[in-house]
Amino acid sequence: MTPDAPGSPAGRPHWFEPVAEHLGEAYLRYSFTRGTIGEVDAVVDLAGLAPGASVLDVGCGPGRHALELARRGHPVVGLDISRRFVDLATEAADHEGLDRARFEVADARGLGERGDLVERFDLVLSLCQGAFGLTAGPGADTGLLPAMELDEPVLAGMAGAVRPGGAVVVSAFSAYFQLRHQEDHDHFDADLGVNEEPTSVRNPAGEVRDARLWTTCYTPRELRLLARAAGLEPVSVSSVTPGRYRPAPPGIDTPEFLLVARRGA
Repeated sequence: MTPDAPGSPAGRPHWFEPVAEHLGEAYLRYSFTRGTIGEVDAVVDLAGLAPGASVLDVGCGPGRHALELARRGHPVVGLDISRRFVDLATEAADHEGLDRARFEVADARGLGERGDLVERFDLVLSLCQGAFGLTAGPGADTGLLPAMELDEPVLAGMAGAVRPGGAVVVSAFSAYFQLRHQEDHDHFDADLGVNEEPTSVRNPAGEVRDARLWTTCYTPRELRLLARAAGLEPVSVSSVTPGRYRPAPPGIDTPEFLLVARRGA
């Protein structure tokens, strides 16, 4: 984390930063990143996004959703905690001449402190666990509280950034799927709702590094409760798979849920 990153709570490094630094552009080689166009199609439809409407992408990574939205004529601001990812997104926007896409280093946990973002956007999103769902893990002060409470400031900050009548869209890992398809090497904390996954990540040069990922998993009810606590009205919760975002009743055999909520006019 850069010490002067806008919106970064002082003294709160995040475990994902060294993972992203090692991955770099190799992140975009993973299969779950290949459904960007379909995911954006679904989000635009579900959110009822009008032509030219403004978008804030929280936890934008290398910018795949933000860049696709900018290609469609939407002014987009992308925020990510990883300097490496922000640089990659900025380089891609410059290469394509997408002046309407802007990227900056920022910590989603401090989003509510950003007065310059209040009620600025028609749509605020966080997809593919870009920020929402990644607040637990080393350095997170959970105490005896469910880890979902660590995501409350992220969703509240997103709610504050959307204009009245605008939409907030987030994806989250399914607690049902995680337990139903638990890998032998994973550890699911039933008290906190957090799955810890040991894995390895490969950089663009092919060098492998061991890593651990901590992801908070949700039920549809928890997502609706969290949205209402943030001042949003849930519109839908759908069962989705990366690359296949379409309205579907919540079930137990898809890896993610997609929450669409709206701020009152």
